[in-house]
This record gives sequence, structure tokens and C-alpha cells, in this order.
Amino acid sequence: MKLTWSDVTPLSARLNRRGFLAAGAALAASPALALTGAPSSLSTDQPPNSFEEITNYNNFYEFGTAKEDPARHAANMTTDPWSVEIGGLVERPGSYGVEDIAPENALEERIYRLRCVEAWSMVIPWIGVPLASVLQKAGVQPGAKYVAFETLYRPDEMRGQRYPILDWPYREGLRLDEAMHPLTILATGLYSDPLPNQNGAPIRLVVPWKYGFKSIKSVVKITLTDNQPVCTWQKMQPSEYGFFANVNPEVDHPRWSQATERRIGAGLFGGRQETVRFNGYGDQVASLYAGMDLAKNY
Repeated sequence: MKLTWSDVTPLSARLNRRGFLAAGAALAASPALALTGAPSSLSTDQPPNSFEEITNYNNFYEFGTAKEDPARHAANMTTDPWSVEIGGLVERPGSYGVEDIAPENALEERIYRLRCVEAWSMVIPWIGVPLASVLQKAGVQPGAKYVAFETLYRPDEMRGQRYPILDWPYREGLRLDEAMHPLTILATGLYSDPLPNQNGAPIRLVVPWKYGFKSIKSVVKITLTDNQPVCTWQKMQPSEYGFFANVNPEVDHPRWSQATERRIGAGLFGGRQETVRFNGYGDQVASLYAGMDLAKNY
């Protein structure tokens, strides 16, 4: 049964999605501008990458391993209707529509840095809602310690899933305090548009202080649990990809340095810059890992 949160966000109070998202067009003229209602203190003042760069250079192995594969092959993925199964240690489990998870009057603009584990980076203006608000609506039970996520599995529309590139479907996870942090969002839009298929439509996770592979795309399942979730890359290559995957220039990938990154769009030689711990969000998130060995807990 598909549930709604209409008692929390009445239909009469909702805004027109296109009208709201259109306000994001102002961002093109003023990159540091945050939309009305967005906590601008959570956004970076760095200029964002262009829509074309963001939508034509990314990883989404469900459509292939080349950076251009998602843009070439994701158009046929059906994203409407779409629901997300929220279950496990919650008070109100069920199948929720994207419009109930991310109602129009709750959408916020967040301009976040993105740091890929492959040592390239972008700045992306997302539109979405705090994950904490979604979990609070579902009712987190006291025993919950982790949040597990799962991507759509539909090989007839996602050509990469026809091959054993990864152990499908793609899975990720966060500790509950990470999931509830104000920086963690579920994104449904990009610039002034609904989220493009190649970027994880219609709803994806964004955790800006972690390497990009933690920000799972095209989410269909969210499960609260008392056990650490199985994560796809960690399961496949545990010596290379840890559960936490916090951006850390002091901990190299076994096959390359993480000390610097290449900013997409800045040119072949002009875009190299030093990587900052927690991707620059240390003031907000370092306390989550107080006392932890971040080299061991990579």
C-alpha cells in the first residue's frame, strides 16, 4: 500500500514544482545565491559547474563504466511513477511516493562540493530535502543505528546491470547520526530542473563530506537497522573502499594519491587543487568521528 504524509504537508500548501524549481535559474547569474528557504550557511560560495558538465561527466555503472555512458543510455529509465520503500526499525513503514518524501514546499537549494574517490571534483547545486526530515516522518525506532539504501534494479532499462560489473542492485549505508546530519539530503532536482536520469533521478542521496560513491542514486529502498549495512564497493574491494569513505587527503587509495583533486571544467592543467579533509565540511561533521582512527576507519 502506498502511504502519504498529506497530514504533514497538506496538498493546499504545496507549491507548483516547476514554479519553485524555476527560481533556481537565478543561480546561473549569481552562483552563490541560495533559494528562498534554504539554509545558505550549508552551501558553498564556490561557483558551480555547468549543467552540461554535471550531466555529461559522472559515474552511474548501471548504464556503463565510461563517464559519458549515463548521459547516453539513461534516457529510457522510467522514473514516473516511483516509490521508495521505507522499512526496518521505523514506526510507519510503507511505500512512499517521491512527492511525499520531498514535497514542493520543503525543497531547499544546497550548493555542495562533490569529491569523487577517483580524485576529480565538481560543485553542484542540488535541490532536495534533508534526509533527517524523511526519517523523522517515518518514525525512527530507538534500536536503529544505521540506514541502508538500495538502487533500482531494472536490467531491461539499465543496460549495465546486464553484466557482472558490480553485485546488483547497488547498496550503500550510513550510520544513523550521519544520516540525520543537516548536510545529508535526498536530492530531487539539479539547477532549475528535476533531477536528470543520468544523475540519479528521481531521488538520490547526497552526503557532501564523503566520497561520491556513498551518494547512492535512484533510490528505491531505505531500511533502518541495528546492523552495519552491506555496501557494494566495500564488499567488492574492502581494502580500497571503506564503510565511512570520508574524504581524507591523508589516506591514499591503494592505487592513487588522494592529496589533490582535478576540478572538472577548469582545464587539463588549471584544475588541480589540494583536497581538504571531509571535503571542506570538517567544521560541521568532524565531531561525528571524535576519538576515531580515520585511517583505520576509512
